[in-house]
Formats: sequence, C-alpha cells, structure tokens
Amino acid sequence: MSAATIRVRVVLAWPRRFDEVELRLPAGARVADAIAASGLPLDGIDGQAVFGERVEPGAALADGDRIELLRPLVADPKDARRRRAGERLQRK
Repeated sequence: MSAATIRVRVVLAWPRRFDEVELRLPAGARVADAIAASGLPLDGIDGQAVFGERVEPGAALADGDRIELLRPLVADPKDARRRRAGERLQRK
C-alpha cells in the first residue's frame, strides 16, 4: 500500500449479524467518503462513529480506522438493564 492511500473498514451491525467492507481510500479521505464508497444500505442510519466514538461526516480518517454505521436505539440501555436486573431478582 502506498503512502497516498489508507485502509479503513465500514461496519453495519444488526442484533445477530453484521456486514463489513474494507476499503482503500486516498489519504485525507473523510468519514462521508468511506460511507459513500462502502455500498452498504444507509436506510435507518442514525449517525456514524470511529472505534465507538461518534463523529461528524466530515471527520478525517486515519489508516486502520473502523467506521461504524449507527442505528437508532430500540430501547434505553439503562431501562433495559433495570428490567433484566428485576427479572433476575424475581427468579431467585
């Protein structure tokens, strides 16, 4: 790989599966460039992150970055934890 290109991965996850595309882009590429080049379906995407940190589409990419396409939350994580904890207590 030449110094003029970077390698990144774009990931779209569902509850039990994921799609991942590895791309080679010109140095200086932005998150939006990677998302557009990925060819992944963008319906319902609520944002994007690099290694779990939310970023704007104009954020610069570095070699080896993993861009995650974020879907809206179905349930509040805190409420879900409370519900599971309550269920465990009731089983005891």
